[in-house]
Amino acid sequence: MSFWEYVGSRWEQLLVDSYLHTSAVVQTTLVATVIGVLVGVAVYRSPIGSTVATALTSAILTIPSFALLGLLIPVLGLGVRPTVTALVLYALLPIVRNTIVGLSTVDPSVRDAARGIGMSRLGVLTRVELRLAWPAVLAGMRVSTQMLMGIAAIAAYAKGPGLGNLIFSGLQRVGGANAINAAVAGTLGVVLLALLLDAAYVLLGRLTMPRGIR
Repeated sequence: MSFWEYVGSRWEQLLVDSYLHTSAVVQTTLVATVIGVLVGVAVYRSPIGSTVATALTSAILTIPSFALLGLLIPVLGLGVRPTVTALVLYALLPIVRNTIVGLSTVDPSVRDAARGIGMSRLGVLTRVELRLAWPAVLAGMRVSTQMLMGIAAIAAYAKGPGLGNLIFSGLQRVGGANAINAAVAGTLGVVLLALLLDAAYVLLGRLTMPRGIR
């Protein structure tokens, strides 16, 4: 069976796996964004706090994905829970770092002007600082999403959802019927989804950022 015949005969399952893969990445990126922005807001005014937060999230990223999943499986079991936990942890560094950078680079005169017209500290943060830091936060989300697309495939090791199961099953059956087709279909699917999500981030940036701060 040729590659395209393989895809044509299994397109429904490929669509389901692609949806599950994308859903896992998008949802974990959103969770990591909430956590990362909160951490960034908490530490961006403190050089020591910023350094510690960046160092800790950097340390997580140095752990090989197989090793992290292997550590999580005895605690969380197989399936969605270790996959989601691992993806959220890996997504934190770009978001935390970019949130800190984005908030730290807001012009102090802009903060002073906002306070001068009667805004509270919370109002300045939510209506001025975070809005100006949004391009940096979005860039962090974009990097995290691209990174998670590949890591989510490896999460098939923990029986996680997505195209990784297709890649693993193909590699485990190398030499068997359609083994290479399965691995190639899963790999190309991950690449295509990554490109589509990246294009979605570009569109989101254009819709949510004024021209003056793009």
